[in-house]
Amino acid sequence: MRVGPFRPGAFRSGLHEPRTAVVIGRWLGAAVLVCFVTGLTSHYLQEPPAWLRTRLPSRPVDGYRVSQGLHVISGLAAIPLLGAKLWTVYPELFAWPPARSLRHALERLGIAVLVAGLLLELFTGLLNTVQWYPWPFPFRQTHFWLGWTVVGGLLLHLAVKAPQIAAHWWRRTAGAVPGRRALLGAVGAATAAVTLTTAGQTVPWLRRLDLLAPRRPDLGPQGLPVNRTAAQAGTTAVPADWRLTVDGPRPYRLSLAELRALPQHTARLPIACVEGWSADGEWTGVRLRDLLDLAGAPPGALLRITSLEADGPYAVTEMPPRYARDELTLLALALDGEELAPDHGHPARIIAPNRPGVLQTKWVSRIEVLG
Repeated sequence: MRVGPFRPGAFRSGLHEPRTAVVIGRWLGAAVLVCFVTGLTSHYLQEPPAWLRTRLPSRPVDGYRVSQGLHVISGLAAIPLLGAKLWTVYPELFAWPPARSLRHALERLGIAVLVAGLLLELFTGLLNTVQWYPWPFPFRQTHFWLGWTVVGGLLLHLAVKAPQIAAHWWRRTAGAVPGRRALLGAVGAATAAVTLTTAGQTVPWLRRLDLLAPRRPDLGPQGLPVNRTAAQAGTTAVPADWRLTVDGPRPYRLSLAELRALPQHTARLPIACVEGWSADGEWTGVRLRDLLDLAGAPPGALLRITSLEADGPYAVTEMPPRYARDELTLLALALDGEELAPDHGHPARIIAPNRPGVLQTKWVSRIEVLG
């Protein structure tokens, strides 16, 4: 006989019932679906498989900003929704005996995997927004595969519970339960509050409500945030004899003064980071395609871009031809009319449309044409 908070009859609230669980489950499912699809978008933009590498689009300009903003917004919204969902069903989680049959045991095991995976996914994602990684495993790869695990577990759970979900999907099929409207209203209000006070790091017209978000997109050197400073990257002292090396059929090297003497172009483009924040800047520099033409690069060439940064996961990046040849892609030398600050990549950095911030390489030293 069990005693304590999980004993029979301990769950007295009438709100631990299927209709409430189904309504909150619909909201949570929508948030998880948006989070998963936008998370896949982010992953494949950062690390595309070979078949997708040359097909990645450079437009729309704000594509990554929107998708990654939605990813973080929906992930944060899912946190109170998951808490409410678990509260409505937790009597079932502690039902006794734990397994009444082999089918029931497999169902309970699937629920355990789903709940554990979703809790870990949201917890690690939340800490990623503040760039805190207190675990020994790599975040991005773990987050990616956990996402697939959660979605697989969710689909299995929906298949098993389909008859019960269908029976309580429509309002007319469910009887009135005292307090249900109040609970659903409170859950909706909590989710809206979390969303409105964090989405301002992505949505400009919500910036005044940006109370709980980890970043203010208008704070930082030259009015833009940075994730990795020059001090952290070890690039505070740029060599006096710095030259940009462009390796191609006709290789060459250019000093900063020679780069400034080339035709300059200005583009207003966002920096959009995986943590969910984004901000616009007016960037001025040399079109990357002009540098490639000087080197005799073929139109479909893949590029490798190397930073002065000695160590870091994105010190060397690759750029597909659609980005490299886009008229808005620049080797930027200035931001908002001023020379780049060290934290923004002085003497030169890449800025391109619809590209994750981690791939907008700073402190560029070499551009290689890979063919």
